Amino acid sequence: MHRTSLTRTAAFPAVVAAFVFFTAPVPLASQTPTALMRGVSAEKIAALEALDDLADEIREMSMTLWEYSEIALLEHRSAEYLAGLLAAEGFEVETGVAGMPTAFTATFSHGSGGPVLGVLAEYDALPGVGNEPVPHRQSRADGVTSGQGCGHNLFGAGSVGAAIAIKRAMVDRDIAGEVRLFGTPAEETVVGKVYMANAGVFDGVDATLVWHPMTETRVTNASTQAMNNFTVEFRGQAAHSAADPWNGRSALDAAEMMNYGANLMREHVYPSTRIHYVMPNAGEAPNVVPEYAKVWYYVRDTLRANVDEYYEWLLDIADAAAQATRTEHEVSLITGVHALLLNRPLQEAMQANLEAVGGPRFPDAFQAWGREMQAGLDIEQVGLDIDVQPLAARPTPAQGGSTDVAEVSWLTPTVQLEVTSAPKGVPWHSWATSASHGTEWAAAAADVAARVMAMTGVDLLTDPDLLAAAKGAHGRSTAGRPWQSPIPRDQKPPIP
Repeated sequence: MHRTSLTRTAAFPAVVAAFVFFTAPVPLASQTPTALMRGVSAEKIAALEALDDLADEIREMSMTLWEYSEIALLEHRSAEYLAGLLAAEGFEVETGVAGMPTAFTATFSHGSGGPVLGVLAEYDALPGVGNEPVPHRQSRADGVTSGQGCGHNLFGAGSVGAAIAIKRAMVDRDIAGEVRLFGTPAEETVVGKVYMANAGVFDGVDATLVWHPMTETRVTNASTQAMNNFTVEFRGQAAHSAADPWNGRSALDAAEMMNYGANLMREHVYPSTRIHYVMPNAGEAPNVVPEYAKVWYYVRDTLRANVDEYYEWLLDIADAAAQATRTEHEVSLITGVHALLLNRPLQEAMQANLEAVGGPRFPDAFQAWGREMQAGLDIEQVGLDIDVQPLAARPTPAQGGSTDVAEVSWLTPTVQLEVTSAPKGVPWHSWATSASHGTEWAAAAADVAARVMAMTGVDLLTDPDLLAAAKGAHGRSTAGRPWQSPIPRDQKPPIP
């Protein structure tokens, strides 16, 4: 069980404590009351009323997943927990899909025919960024070192809430169709959805909804970078570094030579290209010629074709390094993704629903908490941004980073929402965001996301013109080219 609200505030500094002394759960920030919304269809009202009833459960899901904070492909409790909630709601649940124990699908159908609507849920955490839910660096009291530095605890909760609300609206208003909640593990390693796509898990879906915690609230209007994630292992011959180095063949020399070649290569790639690496293994002791070394690379670009080209170039460099050092090498392509495809008709529909719902309404206590965190990080002390950003007429420049949501966007029309969940300007994937996402206040982001996705889901189930426009835009984006996985279709997922 997660700690009570009172326990969660016990470690807060005195400057904040005056705002947050309470014994009951923090109420989710209230959006415009459902009963007062105007110009909203009865079908959408049914979904929103369901979310009124689900508010406490969304908060509970958010905090439970934060407590678990399980890293990629090890999210056993998180997946079981969410799948159990959906099964209790009447969804048909299949676990262990695509060869991953922590991947699942939950399906609910009503009536005959109708669209098939997908909702994506993530729940994996990041290693090494765990923190108490306080506005300064403080290790978790329970000893957990991983943390929800990307807010996937809120992500999972909001998506499950949206799926349940859509299901209840389908029953209440007799809406024909099917909603499928996809429990997708290992987004942080850009793995889960790639292997699910290879296994055909997303086949037959007409449109897909997804959201993500962020420091601003908007409909996603920027693509991402295509990427290959791979390792190169070099194997040589150990020897005494001083007594008989001539008998050795250094795998470390090979790894360093590859890295040197890659760093020279940087001068001759496009400005949109990113190449970065770490060395998980580089020898054990200076007096032993390393017989084994491993280097782990990401190569990214806004265009998949450039990733393919530069990946082959890096493989040539690896091969040359092995030849030069008289070592052997093995390449393992762990995963690969395309750039995210945007869908303008779905963006516009989601933007309208976002403006109807509004941004998250955080209490003054959370704003004070955020300003204290910003002060400690020596950044502008403006708290959390609650404004809804407008949808620009054209896509904005591609953002750095990659996501396996991109593979879904190539298979089916997909739209993504971002909702503020942490103070503006704080470093993402860090202790600061882990702390922010461990506060019950942050669950307001999941509540907003659930409402916007549920309303957009109802639109797709009830408006055939919107779905047709979304499919038309998707066809233009792919230019009719069939999706091709960046990794071998029969490759098994890298289960730890």
